[in-house]
Amino acid sequence: MTERETLKKWIDESDNIVFFGGAGVSTESGIPDFRSTDGLYHQTYAYPPETILSHTFFRAKTEEFFKFYRDKMLYLDAEPNAAHKKLAQWEAEGKLKAVITQNIDGLHQKAGSKNVLELHGSVLRNYCEDCGIFYDVETVKNSEGIPKCSCGGTIKPDVVLYEEGLDNSTLTAAVRHIQEADVLIIGGTSLAVYPAAGLIDYYRGDKLVLVNKTPTPKDKMADLVVQGSIGEIFSTL
Repeated sequence: MTERETLKKWIDESDNIVFFGGAGVSTESGIPDFRSTDGLYHQTYAYPPETILSHTFFRAKTEEFFKFYRDKMLYLDAEPNAAHKKLAQWEAEGKLKAVITQNIDGLHQKAGSKNVLELHGSVLRNYCEDCGIFYDVETVKNSEGIPKCSCGGTIKPDVVLYEEGLDNSTLTAAVRHIQEADVLIIGGTSLAVYPAAGLIDYYRGDKLVLVNKTPTPKDKMADLVVQGSIGEIFSTL
């Protein structure tokens, strides 16, 4: 039995699947990965992206942060790919219990997924730091300089910047789903970013699947490794 056949068998037989995904799920929708060879880390800016996307930089150079953010973080025309759609289908069929994602683009919800745990927040939500009122992504996209609330406060994207902690309730829910999962599929992530990468240590089952274009540091832990394009692989399941 090939790796794909094994994966299909596990999925067909399970009604308690959890998916944990990273940037590789979105790259196939045209959203660049920070760490790929043609990703943001290899482009030239006055500062490296991880500096710009830090809490310190947001506070110190807010206008420059938003210039980069509007230019490089908002892909509002991106559409869900085969992987997003397949996950939404499995959830609708009662097989998939949760999508845990490191992505901030909202494409899982756009594909129809309901129970999506966004570890790093979402570009689609923005809030005033002073009064707490929420704004949509177009408000930020179409603003100039620093986006301001009607009360005068700065509008901040509801995304987790470097140096900021993950949301506790999201993290707790992710751990619970992983602990209870029968099949845990991890896709499109190098498993290099903590604390998110440490979440898989909570999995207690014997069907840990890694789907990625390239090897990851956790491949040895997996019960099944399927290498290739996640959209292409999922479209055959």
